[in-house]
Amino acid sequence: MEIPAIVGAGLVVIGAGIGIGRIGGSAMDAIARQPEATGKIQTAMIIAAALIEGIGFAALFAV
Repeated sequence: MEIPAIVGAGLVVIGAGIGIGRIGGSAMDAIARQPEATGKIQTAMIIAAALIEGIGFAALFAV
């Protein structure tokens, strides 16, 4: 394993964590503003978080 690949994978994982955190925070704001749309917001949040997490896992396995 090369050092730049490990650093790159680490940056991808950090970015994925930040992205998932922002998705969760934005979803909580949206739910607070429109409680009746909770189901739709949660579904969209889970799908987006799963896609971002998949990219993070792919970066770890690529190293």
